[in-house]
Amino acid sequence: MSKLSRTLRYYLLTLRDLLVSAGPIALLPVLLLGLAYWWLNPNPPREVTLATGPAQSAYERFGKAYAEALAREGITVHLLPSEGSAANLQLLAEGRADLGFVQGGTASAESADDDQALVSLGSLFVEPIWVFYRPSPASPEPAGSKLTLNSLVQLRGLRVNVGAPGTGVPALMNQLLQANGQDPARLKLSHLPQTEAVVAFLGGELDVVVFASAPESAFVRMLLQTPGVQLMNFVQSEAYARRFPYLSPVTLPRGMVDLARDLPGRELRLVASTTSLLAHEDTHPALQQLFAQQALRLHGGAGWFNRAREFPNLNHSELPLSREAERAYTEGPSILQRHLPFWLANLVQRMALALGVIVAIVLPLSRVIPPLYTFRVRSRVFRWYGRLRDIEGRFDRQEADAPSLLAELDEVEQQLGHIHLPLSYTDELYALRSHLQWVRRRLGGEPGANDPASAPP
Repeated sequence: MSKLSRTLRYYLLTLRDLLVSAGPIALLPVLLLGLAYWWLNPNPPREVTLATGPAQSAYERFGKAYAEALAREGITVHLLPSEGSAANLQLLAEGRADLGFVQGGTASAESADDDQALVSLGSLFVEPIWVFYRPSPASPEPAGSKLTLNSLVQLRGLRVNVGAPGTGVPALMNQLLQANGQDPARLKLSHLPQTEAVVAFLGGELDVVVFASAPESAFVRMLLQTPGVQLMNFVQSEAYARRFPYLSPVTLPRGMVDLARDLPGRELRLVASTTSLLAHEDTHPALQQLFAQQALRLHGGAGWFNRAREFPNLNHSELPLSREAERAYTEGPSILQRHLPFWLANLVQRMALALGVIVAIVLPLSRVIPPLYTFRVRSRVFRWYGRLRDIEGRFDRQEADAPSLLAELDEVEQQLGHIHLPLSYTDELYALRSHLQWVRRRLGGEPGANDPASAPP
């Protein structure tokens, strides 16, 4: 065997002993890491369902924006159309949607099912109550007069559409009408969906249509620019906001819709509810954080009723706030998320605590590896001392004759030739061989063999 082969063999032998000694301790962090990964479930599911709203609504528009944004992070967002806010709340309660847009006043902590607990990812945007009317309705009072709506009391006798039952508008309008002393049952109220209501309104079959929608709604923008259609001025907007905590007074500035055409031609006061993004409490934390981060990008700009960075926020929430959303709005993206893909940054962040615990457990245990390695290597030598002691003891007790014991020593010496040790431990092997020769001299009766001073150290 060449010198190179012998050297390589010694290195491989040393590596084998080290792996066997450190293997169980090295396997422990792997097992703990696997257990922590299973327990923490750091990676979010790749698919999620978002309840939006009717066609051409602001909910549908924002839903598509979220789907496009999360697709870049490898998350598929399935958009689930609905009649509106109330329907979204029902879809969440039934577990058919993971997240949904819900208008203020639709949900409350008391109405949330304990088994389907919901959390809010924050307020995203305001939805003013748009009351569109014709200045010359079919049955004005008195006959031939022009109508100017400033109060909900004036809706008496008019044909009013307050939205489909699946939206949050009917329940909201019922509260506002009752606050004005009006019995909804005695008014000419209809519950057509948005598209049918707009067609009927433009066709003269309705006198008033009521929406609660963000200004991004296509129907809202169209009616604001339709000749012969007026928008009710809520002159009591402050009073409504004081009575109903989920409402806020907002102002539509003059010329906001179209500066060139000066639409609207005067400043209008409105009341608005705030739309929140709700999620199941057990929705994966990473998904909640990702939606909140995208909300900052999608809703953080200036709008008709807000300045830049006013939304999203943690105000006007009727349900408990998501901790992940709070962290996203108050702290922003972490350093890892600024430089790494979201899935990798999320994995590192959520496993960091588990890694710290694992290190705290494994680090003290790692101190046993050197003595364990030493014990394993030296045990190949030390176990033969038991055989030498047995041979020497039988000789002293005269239980066997010297020739037979010498034959056993020859066998032991032959087996010692097959022991391979790392170079740093070969002194143990040579010491064993020296002691074997000392026992051989005793059995052979050589002079001075029985003298303790002649024994090897």
